[in-house]
Amino acid sequence: MLGSLVSGKKPLISVSPQTPVSAIAALLHQHRIGAVLVLDGDSIAGLVSERDICAGLHTHGGGILDASAADIMSAPVITVTPTTTIVEAMTIMTDRRFRHLPVIESGRIIGLVSIGDLVKARIEHAEAETAAMKDYIAS
Repeated sequence: MLGSLVSGKKPLISVSPQTPVSAIAALLHQHRIGAVLVLDGDSIAGLVSERDICAGLHTHGGGILDASAADIMSAPVITVTPTTTIVEAMTIMTDRRFRHLPVIESGRIIGLVSIGDLVKARIEHAEAETAAMKDYIAS
């Protein structure tokens, strides 16, 4: 379940629709993250990822850095709940070809999970199962 992945994580980094792309690139680098949520008040307006910035650079050149989040963000944003399983979230990401999913609980954003978070959790789970099987066989 995703609830355990977002509890205790780093603070959620978000921007407004008017935030310049250059400022978003700086935030991504500073926080070593791959995406930021674009919030309009308490509502998710979109998501800007490294891919969105790269696509903007390819399509519009360096001038894209002066554009705003609203100009390049991916929208609408697919969201999940804390009860969504890791496998379900991975399936959504694979089918939709994106790497970040906001987690919403009772209409409130509680976190953002990346494909890296999900892969790490799956590996940890598999390692724990392997250790448990080894212990069971050895006893």
